[in-house]
Amino acid sequence: MDKVTLGAQPLIYPMPTFLVGADIDDKPNFMAVAWGGVACGNPPMLSIALQHHRFTYKGIKAHSAFSVNIPSQAQVVEFDYCGLKTGAKVDKNKACDFKVFYGQTAHAPLVEQCPVNLECRLVHILNLGSHALIVGEIIQTHISADCLTDEKPDSAKIQPFVYCGGRQSCYVAFGETIAPAFKVGRQLSTDTQHNS
Repeated sequence: MDKVTLGAQPLIYPMPTFLVGADIDDKPNFMAVAWGGVACGNPPMLSIALQHHRFTYKGIKAHSAFSVNIPSQAQVVEFDYCGLKTGAKVDKNKACDFKVFYGQTAHAPLVEQCPVNLECRLVHILNLGSHALIVGEIIQTHISADCLTDEKPDSAKIQPFVYCGGRQSCYVAFGETIAPAFKVGRQLSTDTQHNS
């Protein structure tokens, strides 16, 4: 297979879609983020990368708290809008008709319509260049009751979507299940232990 070099680029496919929330001037604001992911299991932490001039970044720094809301496919229009507009100029909550609630973490607004909501306490801000890597400890997780199967999160019910950059620059729904995790690889080895 021939390979072509493209230079140093953060091409991670796909990227998650997060609505990151923070209070700014006593009002909740949400922005679309695709650069982020799990950072630690114990304690549970996640990371997001934001440009320093982003309006939501101001709220995260001011209150040391933020939220990560996982939108469903039904919120793709609202997600995209929150990436197109800045909360410094428009009221995104009004435009998107978000129902905002708060959990136990002050200044970490949550979107009721999103099936999964994570309350986060700011742990680190690492200035890396064009972006700051923000690491937050997950204080509480909220999930819509109808997105559970056997008391566990069910991605088929959550219906998350991902962002794919490049030529298409589009949002993609999750597809079909192609193999069971931590099982399909066993066909290459007689070793049944899970090692990485």
